[in-house]
Amino acid sequence: MKIGIIGAGQLGRMLALAGYPLAMQFRFLDPGSDTPGGQVAPIESGGFDDPASLQRLAAAVDLITYEFENVPVEALHTVTESRPCLPPAEALQASQDRLAEKQLFLRLGIPTPAFRSVDTMADLERAVGELGLPCVLKTRRLGYDGRGQFYLRKRSQVEEAWLALGGDALILEAFVKFDDEVSIIGARSTRGETRCYPLAANTHRNGILRVTKAPLRRPAQQQRAEQYLARLLDHFGYAGVLTIEFFVRRGQLIANEMAPRVHNSGHWTIEGAATSQFENHLRAIAGLPLGDTRARGHAAMLNLIGEMPDSARLLSVNGVHLHDYGKQARPGRKLGHCTIVADTAAGRDAGLRKITSLLAG
Repeated sequence: MKIGIIGAGQLGRMLALAGYPLAMQFRFLDPGSDTPGGQVAPIESGGFDDPASLQRLAAAVDLITYEFENVPVEALHTVTESRPCLPPAEALQASQDRLAEKQLFLRLGIPTPAFRSVDTMADLERAVGELGLPCVLKTRRLGYDGRGQFYLRKRSQVEEAWLALGGDALILEAFVKFDDEVSIIGARSTRGETRCYPLAANTHRNGILRVTKAPLRRPAQQQRAEQYLARLLDHFGYAGVLTIEFFVRRGQLIANEMAPRVHNSGHWTIEGAATSQFENHLRAIAGLPLGDTRARGHAAMLNLIGEMPDSARLLSVNGVHLHDYGKQARPGRKLGHCTIVADTAAGRDAGLRKITSLLAG
């Protein structure tokens, strides 16, 4: 089977690497010339919104998917005229607009922080009064890894926040004083089979995911998270991998956002689960039976951000697996990740401490 992937970043690269053992072939569409995906498969050079490039991609493959959610929805409509494209465009569209996403959560009975739509300075002042402080002003579209956000802690910051983000469609969200952050990743196939991975615990720094640990053994939260995920899968008639990120407060799950794709908090599954999220995404959209999602031991994933460490030093830690995306270094940029897997949570955490010590040194 020939699969086209819109976007040739590291997620696309890992999808292709997961699919080669299944005799799948890949072709990317990306405007860039030096991309992680280009290291492992041919690239159709062109913009995500260029109909001619999209049509060339569709003509060369049997099935199309995408690796990130800022792909124009119109692009999916263009390719679906001649080839299946999964996950469905409706899921992509909902995930691209924070307001639409939050409204969908409420309709499906999925708890989410209180929010207000903001289009004017007057809207913002009124919304701050209704939600209280602290709160978070966000762009409705194109925000990721902490971008497009302003934290309001004082009423005097309202004008500053508006000047920073005003001009874009905005949403104000109540600040959640959470105990921790978790994510659930699940896959549904075109045949309707569904499997979920164990909950993972996530630690962010400056709005960017830094560390993920799995499995997080909280049976009640696992059950509830799977129920919420199933509501979204059913709503969209979904096929592929879907992720929900949650805040946890006093044992309750509060949905922050969803991602209709493979996810950074699921990288641990490459070495830490029986079947990775990348392989299961491909199995799901190709109509193949899904693989076992159980954890193999205890895993931690650490994003490598801004600069790559010395690989020999990193690999000297027993149980470490290194993934270098081959990207040029830049502050705040995800350049790779490493995963450590151990038989026990204590062994995993000890290995993670060694890694962080090496990186700090």
